[in-house]
Amino acid sequence: MSKQTPAHRQNDHDDHDSHDHDEHDRDKHDHDDHDDHAAHSHGQGGPLGWLRELLPFGHSHAAEDKIDSALEGSERGIWALKISLIGLGATALFQVVIVLISSSVALLADTIHNFSDALTAVPLWIAFALSKRAANRRYTYGYGRAEDIAGTVVVLMILASAIIAGWESYKKLLEPTPVSNVGWVIAAAIIGFLGNEAVAIFRIRVGNEIGSAALVADGQHARVDGFTSLAVLFGAVGSILGFPLADPLIGALITIAILFIVKDAAVAMYRRLMDAVEPAEVDRIERAATAVAGVQAVHEVRARWLGHALSTELHITVDEDLPTHASHEIAERVRHDLFHAQPRLAQVIVHVDPCGHSGADHHDFTAHHARPAAPA
Repeated sequence: MSKQTPAHRQNDHDDHDSHDHDEHDRDKHDHDDHDDHAAHSHGQGGPLGWLRELLPFGHSHAAEDKIDSALEGSERGIWALKISLIGLGATALFQVVIVLISSSVALLADTIHNFSDALTAVPLWIAFALSKRAANRRYTYGYGRAEDIAGTVVVLMILASAIIAGWESYKKLLEPTPVSNVGWVIAAAIIGFLGNEAVAIFRIRVGNEIGSAALVADGQHARVDGFTSLAVLFGAVGSILGFPLADPLIGALITIAILFIVKDAAVAMYRRLMDAVEPAEVDRIERAATAVAGVQAVHEVRARWLGHALSTELHITVDEDLPTHASHEIAERVRHDLFHAQPRLAQVIVHVDPCGHSGADHHDFTAHHARPAAPA
């Protein structure tokens, strides 16, 4: 029998075709056989599993391979967080030493933000670990939403760092203190920029590859942190030139920059929690489904992200005179093409509607329960 998750088993419907991947679909697409995807399944683990994911190999859409793909995405997310946590932690610890010997409030603000950025790896790490758990009868869609909740925690942590940095800058404006060991401050600022930019590139790259908005946003956060480290550099230079308020003023500018990050990150996470997707994704799904032979129309397309996995459901119209097995095959071909059109798709539910050329209303029994359809 086919190996299926609860998310795939829920695709069975009493009133319309079942669209889970069964042995019929497995036989056509098994990557252990001799088809064009041979030896390219990225559901394999091992120490070099992440390297295979970076290469432009084809993907599988059999049920067990979709599970492996989702699990591998979570594993790679955790791996990326481990590496970035080490990088940012080392950068921030180096800056702490310089803060203690220089009394630079701008560098303190930047250091606090870097520690905050490093700690954002913790809730994301927990979320990626949760997302590996299988769906069950209580959490029938799995635990992917934990990643989006973790993104909200990240936003709150960034806001907290803004408040702390702002308060420290305010106190320094009231009681300015000369910056000592300016050369070390400049060195720490440069190290802060390089460390954050390296982490930003890494997080964004992996986040894009696994489809994690939270990880991409965290990478963008690290990138802006890098530029605030350069702002510390300008503050230190200002102190050398005899402008003592340069340091707290730069600290205040960093606080403002953090608040802009909070705004952008909050908007992104709000959209995820509200199941928003880019209209282009819906267009891509519609085009791929419409192109399948036997599909007369596509409507009521819905899609949403659950962490780094995309889920979609749609209605297709087929000839009402087709036997059940024929309409089922059309639906399976739709699912097949959608998995190819959007590699981040983890679940596709297809409802088959008869064309109605006989004049019968096949939805008459449920018409009074109907909710507004998704816009065309």
